Amino acid sequence: MNSPDLFSPLAQARRSVRGYLSTPVSDDLLHDVMRLARLAPSGANLQPGVFIAVQGSVRAQLCAELVASWRAGEQEKEDYDYFPNPMPMTLRRRQVAAAQALYGALGVARDDRTGRDVQFEKNFRFFDAPVALIVTMPHGFGSGGYMDLGMTLYGLMLAAHAKGLSTCAIGALASYPGLIRKHLALDDSSHIVCGLALGYADPEAPVNQTQTTRCDLDEYFKVMG
Repeated sequence: MNSPDLFSPLAQARRSVRGYLSTPVSDDLLHDVMRLARLAPSGANLQPGVFIAVQGSVRAQLCAELVASWRAGEQEKEDYDYFPNPMPMTLRRRQVAAAQALYGALGVARDDRTGRDVQFEKNFRFFDAPVALIVTMPHGFGSGGYMDLGMTLYGLMLAAHAKGLSTCAIGALASYPGLIRKHLALDDSSHIVCGLALGYADPEAPVNQTQTTRCDLDEYFKVMG
């Protein structure tokens, strides 16, 4: 007897959402989502990664400092390398296509630097989502720890979506690890991985109409033998 497919609709419907309603997320609901996220598998059950919810004046001050640093063109050495350097052209094309989908949904032209900057700056305000998370990783974990944390992040996104919430991972925050550590009184052993916005999607926000595509199966799935 075949069981109903509960996963496919969930995975297909999940999107990175950058426009949120002001509706608050209850602590109970947020805690449920976090508990479900931690059910993700991890090597030796080490369960790496810490999620810090920033709220109230702490969040307001952190966002203000992030925006100010970004506007000033300041940049720090990140705690880990995300993009390959140099970027292969095959990956560069995917990056460009994703940007075109985002700014196209907003009606922002490729040469509209001001319009693009206005949208990018919203990363540092967590897209004004009601829940703002900072994701950290203890210093010393190898690549496997980041792999495990990635599974937890995806579990969090799916758990949130299953409960009517939306999310967006924010890699831009990894560009200011020292600023974030100082503001949150974290020691140097806490690597800043990313931010995460969470809340109820605004169905009227044009940015939420962004659609990205995935590469064809034969580009990443091989059969040998």
